[in-house]
Amino acid sequence: MLKTLLSRVREYKKYAFITPLFMVGEVAMEVLIPTLMAVIVDRGVTAQDMGYVLRVGIMIVVAAALSLSFGMAGAWSASKASAGFATNIRNDLYSRIMDFSFADVDKFSTSSLITRMTTDVQNVQQSFQMMIRICVRSPIMFIFAIIMVYHNGGILSLVFAVAIPVVAVCIFLIFRRTYTAFSNAFRGYDVFNRVVQENLNGIRTVKAYVREEEQLGKFEEATETIRSNFKRGQTIMALMGPLMMTVTYCCMIAISYFGARLINIGHMETGELMSIYTYTGQILSSLVMTGMVIVMLSIAHASMVRIAEVLRTEPSMDTNPGGLKEIPDGSVKFEHVSFGYGGKSRVLSDVNLDIKSGQMIGIIGNTGSGKTSLISLIARLYDTTEGRVSVGGHDVREYNLESLRNEVSVVLQKNTLFSGTVAENLRWGNPDASDEEIKAACDVASASPFVEAMKDGYQSHVDQGGTNFSGGQRQRLCIARALLKKPKILIMDDSTSAVDTATDASIRRALREDVKDLTKIIISQRLSSVMDADQIIIMNNGSVEDVGTHSELLERNADYRDLYQTQTRGGSLDA
Repeated sequence: MLKTLLSRVREYKKYAFITPLFMVGEVAMEVLIPTLMAVIVDRGVTAQDMGYVLRVGIMIVVAAALSLSFGMAGAWSASKASAGFATNIRNDLYSRIMDFSFADVDKFSTSSLITRMTTDVQNVQQSFQMMIRICVRSPIMFIFAIIMVYHNGGILSLVFAVAIPVVAVCIFLIFRRTYTAFSNAFRGYDVFNRVVQENLNGIRTVKAYVREEEQLGKFEEATETIRSNFKRGQTIMALMGPLMMTVTYCCMIAISYFGARLINIGHMETGELMSIYTYTGQILSSLVMTGMVIVMLSIAHASMVRIAEVLRTEPSMDTNPGGLKEIPDGSVKFEHVSFGYGGKSRVLSDVNLDIKSGQMIGIIGNTGSGKTSLISLIARLYDTTEGRVSVGGHDVREYNLESLRNEVSVVLQKNTLFSGTVAENLRWGNPDASDEEIKAACDVASASPFVEAMKDGYQSHVDQGGTNFSGGQRQRLCIARALLKKPKILIMDDSTSAVDTATDASIRRALREDVKDLTKIIISQRLSSVMDADQIIIMNNGSVEDVGTHSELLERNADYRDLYQTQTRGGSLDA
């Protein structure tokens, strides 16, 4: 895990390397000062040699200035290294998530991935900064101070032989208890982010059904879980302060008692005892800081595990970079295809279909019949569990994934527009599209009339998510965006559900007449949207129930006939 994360330091290694060196310099100067103070008392003040006091005093000022300079330099380099480290982790996490298939994202969940890229990375950044600063400074301070105590006080160093094991055992026990509490708290962030995300995305539904109080209850429950776990961890951590103060005062009392006896028998000078008091504070404060770092690392450990889990996860879908780049045509073939999400119960079973290039295909079926799952396999949004899907005569897995998806445009019922201009959103389909190509795509999608009626036309502003456009307008812009890719296959998953029937008919007519070589697969709940298709596929419980033209299905399929009569309000079968 540490190897996985530390490899992300990369270009910031030099800052991570020089920080401990600055810390060594800071500690060396800081530890030197009490000894110089002892020398002033024992040799300068006692002998009333003011020249000696002045010379050593200057040395103390220089040592303090150097300690301050080293400390500031260490803080700067540690901040530089930790901020760069966190940036690299975020970039690598985002790049890895972008390589994930839909199945991989489903495995982690969107809310969990957001938490890992924000809260978890922040925790790791703070812990890394502590590792290269405090984790170096505190042990070195401890070692240097122990050496100086032994040098100045000799036998008094035995006091710490009792104190240090006591502190070490207490720190270990605190670490064990806090790790569990903070791990549970960070898992609670996943739930918290999911609740917030659901409510923000579905705020209109929440208000329409007057469910604000209920959703507020879910929010409070999620925050209470985080609060209670953090409270439990912080309560245990709060024991650290009283524990360290108790040990410190006990050491002071012991040192005062034994030090006074040593001074009385002439084995120690007053200045040396004064320096030992200072070194005692340094020793125990370094232990306190070490304990705090251990606790902080225990908090960050859970975050490290969660981040490393994402970084180590290889995308389940092979992008096949050396695969076929050219797709001969827009023909699609399903051969004994079965599919289930995450290896669970199947949503498609033994599907066999043969779609010719340039055909217009309609797909209908009840909710949950597997329509969207079926078309997701064509662009390899998911891979089949069994069987084979072919495009242009080749298994989709033989193609380079980017090349395949460039030739298969998918327009969903709920599409997303991004903040910017209309032209910028349309050029997602083709960054190099000319104004004429944009106009032509909008003509086919029946988007030109409302876009050109706007004050700024194709340079009109688009709010985040396209909220300043109606649902039907967003759908038409998304169809135009997909057409700009000039794909060989266009899949429209109920993407005209928000437009009126006249506009729907206009779009289908333009698709048939203006882009004849394009294979068009249309999923719809309205028969009027697929009646003129070359073939209509009826899905039922994950299987293909029937395939035929509108007239053929009217003649032989009772369910299709009943659906037609229902949607045409009992209209004639010959209508």
